[in-house]
Amino acid sequence: MAEYSVVGKRLPRVDALSKVTGAAIYSGDVILPGMLYGKVLRSPFPHAVIRRLDTKKARALDGVMAVITASDVPGYKNKSSIQLNELPHLAQEKVVYAEQPVAVVAATSARIAEKALELIKVDYEELPPIFDIEEAIKPSARLIHPDLYTNMITNREPGKGEKPSNIAYHLNICRGNLEAGFKKADIILENTYRTKAVNQGYLEPIASVANVDLSGKVTIWTQSQGIFMARQMIAEYLALPLNRIKLIPVEIGGAFGGKTYLPTAPLCALLAMKTGRPVRIEMTRDEVMKDGRPAAASVVTIKMGVTKKGFITAASAKIIYDAGAFPDMSHAMFTSHNAFSQYKIPNVAIEAMDVITNKVPATFYRAPGTPQTHFGIESHLDLISRTLDIDPLQLRIQNVAAEGDLMPNGDVLPRVGFKETLEKMAKHLQQKGKLKGKNRGRGVACGFWHGATGTFGAYVNVNGDGSVSLVMGVTDISGSRTSIAQIVAEEFNLPLDKVTVVAGDTDTAPWATMSVGSMTVYSMSAAAYRACQDAKTQLAGLAAKKFEVDAARIEFSKGLFRVKRNPRKSISLADIARSTSSFGGSGPILGRGSAGGLDPAPGMSVHAVDLEVDDETGKVKILSYTAAQDVGLAINPLSVEGQIQGAVTQGIGWALMENYIFENGAMQNSTLLDYRMPTATDVPMIDTLLVEVGSATGTYGIRHAGEPPMVPVIAAIANAIHNAAGVRMMELPMTPEAILKGIKKKGKS
Repeated sequence: MAEYSVVGKRLPRVDALSKVTGAAIYSGDVILPGMLYGKVLRSPFPHAVIRRLDTKKARALDGVMAVITASDVPGYKNKSSIQLNELPHLAQEKVVYAEQPVAVVAATSARIAEKALELIKVDYEELPPIFDIEEAIKPSARLIHPDLYTNMITNREPGKGEKPSNIAYHLNICRGNLEAGFKKADIILENTYRTKAVNQGYLEPIASVANVDLSGKVTIWTQSQGIFMARQMIAEYLALPLNRIKLIPVEIGGAFGGKTYLPTAPLCALLAMKTGRPVRIEMTRDEVMKDGRPAAASVVTIKMGVTKKGFITAASAKIIYDAGAFPDMSHAMFTSHNAFSQYKIPNVAIEAMDVITNKVPATFYRAPGTPQTHFGIESHLDLISRTLDIDPLQLRIQNVAAEGDLMPNGDVLPRVGFKETLEKMAKHLQQKGKLKGKNRGRGVACGFWHGATGTFGAYVNVNGDGSVSLVMGVTDISGSRTSIAQIVAEEFNLPLDKVTVVAGDTDTAPWATMSVGSMTVYSMSAAAYRACQDAKTQLAGLAAKKFEVDAARIEFSKGLFRVKRNPRKSISLADIARSTSSFGGSGPILGRGSAGGLDPAPGMSVHAVDLEVDDETGKVKILSYTAAQDVGLAINPLSVEGQIQGAVTQGIGWALMENYIFENGAMQNSTLLDYRMPTATDVPMIDTLLVEVGSATGTYGIRHAGEPPMVPVIAAIANAIHNAAGVRMMELPMTPEAILKGIKKKGKS
């Protein structure tokens, strides 16, 4: 692999100082003169018709400046609420989940706004709710949305003859001959695995501020994971053209997919339009937990056939995701690329669906839908390895997919480092030695993430002193500013402190899709790299003019533009940049780059966890954790390792403790005391093994880094618990109570 001067180095984040000193601006820091405060009235019922909604007394309260309901939403005049995804679903004729917004108040203080909510009178007529996804898909099930048709997420115009359904999205994939594949198997195993809804666990609650100027243009400050996509969504909600809305990005205190949802920004904007004053809405932690958007619960049934020698002949998966009350996004879509794709399986079938229930809608969470499926797949492989008495890593190595193999959906795998990653882990565990001790077990699991790509642009401005500024329109939630700055510094042969990366607003920055799916650095790096090349081409043209040679004879190396084969004819980047900005100079150098349509660079993460189970309490103590991952090339190893360690920590929570507890559709454990997340005492030192098999498409060979390490955690822990306590856990969370119950059941049998 090539040697670089800045890329590949462990450098501190460029925004570290502003964040640790409190200088960074978050949406909670935005205060405008004359600002009003918004509060949201929410439904206490999971399913009910609204018979009467009376806001007169609230409107009459001194200090209340506006009250809005669904009838005030301009976007509802052209589209139904199920078509306005990831936005606040202000209830129209009925509510379909507990905590659904019903009305919003703007007042001169938060206290007055809260008092006004108490004055709003709503008469509900309760309807029978549906909470179970397996009940919701039955033909006899009551329809939650009479106007919802299957696959409306991808096809807004349902075909003739289609009937409304509680199934929002339905995917079927079959490759090869499943029946013949199972006939070739010596062992066939089938099990069902269940997961619960979990929160992303971001530290910063959701908040927004909106203002409207004299021309009617709306300006919004909010912590969205994609300001351009957010602008588009808000424009539909407000029925405004895009140029009448400006989003100004602020820092984000954690997101992990949960801040693609915009519960406050459109409401702030609508209230600001009504009142002519700036409006701020900040959700409480209770509201974030109850009306944020969790990862989907799921029921995953895996069937797999293998030969006595451990070769997989056939595999099938049926995956049902709980989408909640609105089809805001699809988890099932992600299974077509991510289920079984790390293995070479000649005969495979996948059925996946998103099902509507009367619960809070679900959204993205780090590798959406994929940790759930891999909990089943990788637990299944562990059971097979035990049955065949084959080392679990060896079983995976002999079935691992390689470049040129087909994924279940028929796509061809590009260059990948799956085998190298497995072998790296095998070598590590061999050096570590066998785990010893009572009630101790080691679990391994693999995780695959196909990757997502988007459309991104970048502007590179070469300043008069040779320093460089890059403007991008993507929000930094994972240290992407630092990684992009390293790429720019590498391309111009500059130290990192000579490069500035700025996230612009929607009026000044180039388009960027979103910070999701581990696409940010992967796609943005291509745009930044191309912008650098554009700027260097312009600078080379100036150097060619100075030396009176053809531009093709100019090369850039070690900070100098020089004539090929004539090194004495050279000029530094700083000197040529100075000539562009001097009086009568040639004019500014502005490089432009865009990236779209990039092929993804799939990645694998292989995890091994050693843990101990207390056989009297069922409590799990994680002793050590190691994650090996093919990252292609680590632009900043410090950042990549942090991504891996953060994902493992979240996966530990999902596996052992996190869970939405519902009663009549309403979340009961909405405080951080009752909703247990991992603390420092729950998480060991997490060792990382970076494998660098360069991708064919990523800049410098990079791959998607943030999502893969989330995928195998749950299964690795489940496999370790089985080896430690002899109990196979097939439902999450694997709490001490659940494990102890399994131990006692095993003892009786």
